[in-house]
Amino acid sequence: MSVNKVILIGNVGKNPDVRYLENNVCVASFTLATTERGYKTQNGTEIPPKTEWHNIVLWRGLAEVAEKYVRKGMQVYIEGKLRTRSWEDQNKIRRYTTEIYADNMELLGKRQDNAGENIAPAAATSALPPETGTPFSTNNSDDDLPF
Repeated sequence: MSVNKVILIGNVGKNPDVRYLENNVCVASFTLATTERGYKTQNGTEIPPKTEWHNIVLWRGLAEVAEKYVRKGMQVYIEGKLRTRSWEDQNKIRRYTTEIYADNMELLGKRQDNAGENIAPAAATSALPPETGTPFSTNNSDDDLPF
């Protein structure tokens, strides 16, 4: 048995790059930043925050949702799998990249009014059927915490 599952919550680094392929199949890609907090050790040493950048790829309906609603700076939840691909550049050098192919995406944080642009819902899932709901509760009560 093996598992390839990635769960990320972070901030979008750039507006999605959206393309339409053959048969009108939509694909969107953008970068996502996740940051570990900085801290101070017991001896007083400052450890700065550490940011990791992830390449996110969305297909079909999920890509269309990203095209309409995802913007630089937004906080999103991404669930998917790691994929590594390679290609040969102009100098015949083999290059590699690792991407997260998203199966589920949810828009987090407050709604933003971007001067007349579409206002994104607080959460959007296009990979799950509507009857499954969202994995997060919108109730912010501490009594609902699972721990």
